Amino acid sequence: MNEKDSILKKIVSLLYVFVFVSTVYGYSDSDLDGVEDAYDKCPNTPLSDLVDTNGCTKKSLLSPHHYDIILGASYYDSDARTLNKTDTYSTSIQLDYYYKNFSAQLATSYFTTDGSGYSDSGLYDTFVGGAYKWWIRNELMVQFGGGVSLPTYKSNLKNNNADYSASLNVSYNKENLNFFGSYVYTLVGDDDVEVVGADGTPVAVSYKNTNAFSAGVGVYATSKLYCSGAYNQSQSIYKGVEDIKTASIYGYYSFDEHFFASASYAYGISDSASKNYLSLKIGYYY
Repeated sequence: MNEKDSILKKIVSLLYVFVFVSTVYGYSDSDLDGVEDAYDKCPNTPLSDLVDTNGCTKKSLLSPHHYDIILGASYYDSDARTLNKTDTYSTSIQLDYYYKNFSAQLATSYFTTDGSGYSDSGLYDTFVGGAYKWWIRNELMVQFGGGVSLPTYKSNLKNNNADYSASLNVSYNKENLNFFGSYVYTLVGDDDVEVVGADGTPVAVSYKNTNAFSAGVGVYATSKLYCSGAYNQSQSIYKGVEDIKTASIYGYYSFDEHFFASASYAYGISDSASKNYLSLKIGYYY
């Protein structure tokens, strides 16, 4: 008899003993935590949990540290920085770290813009931030966040200083519906500058701090699919430019416990907004 056959016979023998004991003595432990169902006050305990004499979790053997990596591609058909009609494509990478209710994020992207009398390419600003979730009730969550946009984007508009942001997000679940809202305040560190306009005359470019908010409703269509719609409004970083207003839809799909994908589309309501924005992302969670 080889080693594999010996191991297999031992497993079969143990299973036979378990079934025999359960049948003869009426012993039942559905979640295999070592506590009989008749006395188990916490049924369906995960196999990764250590339990007390009541069958309730004392400690999880799973790591509380989790990560994900997200790759994305996006397109929009106007450039809010120049207000010229352009086509802009970008690719992005996002890294997230999760520990219990805390999360940290690093994100950056590379863009290429082409339009009438204007073209550009390079990195956008790189964002580094963190957030904390506070569950007020099982269905009500508040998230506080903050971050800094590092000046990896270069231009002749002197917008090469760091910007700082603070955010507040609220989410409320009612059965399979999700109601949400957010507010973001950004402290813009860019310096005012004077540039030469298309007609050769000097044009002053002045920056300001911004407020932004959004509100919407989502639905958990299935255990794997979530969809939402929202209204979004943000002040432009440039003085004298109207608020940027969009209506957006979003979809998230989980293929399994690791792979997921999302897609979003936004339509510009105001003249200062990109008229069409499309984003596709795929990620891996571990």
